[in-house]
Amino acid sequence: MAGISDPKDFIRSNTEVLPVPHASEIRLHLASEAMDLWQKTEDELGEIGLPPPFWAFAWAGGQALARYILDNPDLVAGKRVLDFAAGSGVVAIAARLAGAREVLAVEIDAFAIASIELNAALNGVEVATRLGDITGEAPPEVEVLVCGDVFYELPMTKRILEWLGRMDPARSIILVGDPGRSYLPKDRLDHLATYTVPVIRSLEDSEVKKTSVYRYRAPVEQKPPA
Repeated sequence: MAGISDPKDFIRSNTEVLPVPHASEIRLHLASEAMDLWQKTEDELGEIGLPPPFWAFAWAGGQALARYILDNPDLVAGKRVLDFAAGSGVVAIAARLAGAREVLAVEIDAFAIASIELNAALNGVEVATRLGDITGEAPPEVEVLVCGDVFYELPMTKRILEWLGRMDPARSIILVGDPGRSYLPKDRLDHLATYTVPVIRSLEDSEVKKTSVYRYRAPVEQKPPA
């Protein structure tokens, strides 16, 4: 399998710098529908050493979270923020622009990490990055945790919910952005806002997605009968 020696150079060469449709204050290195690379199959991507490039798109959940944070900066101003499964880093960048003291973006894809670092520099902000799956670790000590578009697979959803359930709701706000993915845990969410978010038709089968921002709340523990 051929490899890509310089992820950042690859990203620069195969994306365009574009404003985020629903948060135009932010610019990202993004793929467009016109670029042949993003139409390749998973096998074709594997041949060039590239995992599915989720980092190359402004997904609806991330756009909605970014918009909500930019419009409500008091949520993150002066606080430590973790952007979980950060993708392009759009939410992390929004948090920094809104005045967050520290932002850490976590991803399992090295290309996403490279993309986040490029995008943060493009927007003139500092975002720390970490490569790896942190759901097997103790929850982070942050005031705000954000996650956009993460509830689309059942095994991943179960792992994330178990991890979020170990966080202290008295110390951390957990914000979720989601356009109605299959495994969204609606019974654990309090609705905050809904937006109509522009998306790429070839990915979402529509040009806009009604997308909501929620605050996650831990499930109520059931006490055994007396």
